[in-house]
Amino acid sequence: QVQLVESGEGLVQAGVSLRLVCAASGRSFSNYVMAWFRQAPGKEREFVAGILWSGIITYYADSVKGRFTISRDNAKNTVYLQMNSLKPEDTAVYYCAGRGSSGDWDRISTYPNWGQGTQVTVSS
Repeated sequence: QVQLVESGEGLVQAGVSLRLVCAASGRSFSNYVMAWFRQAPGKEREFVAGILWSGIITYYADSVKGRFTISRDNAKNTVYLQMNSLKPEDTAVYYCAGRGSSGDWDRISTYPNWGQGTQVTVSS
């Protein structure tokens, strides 16, 4: 099990960049698949980006592909989400999630470990 804590909350204008950070505690972090999800008001939680153990393999939702970059530093037990060219529709609470097994990237039920979420608000 790992415990996850997100940071990087922000209120920004459209077009700017923001970086979210997910700090993990637990000895198994380097073996975990990590992902970012988000949930906008009145909408279901959706997958944003994921990264495998080594950090080489990543996967993105079409809505963020080319704008967001997920990365990890296993030595620091940290996952990052670099968000560029932000749009108002990116406004949501962003959650870090992790799991110790493989599976569909976007299947929420396969991630047993979740952070508390961090708010990102993008104004037009």
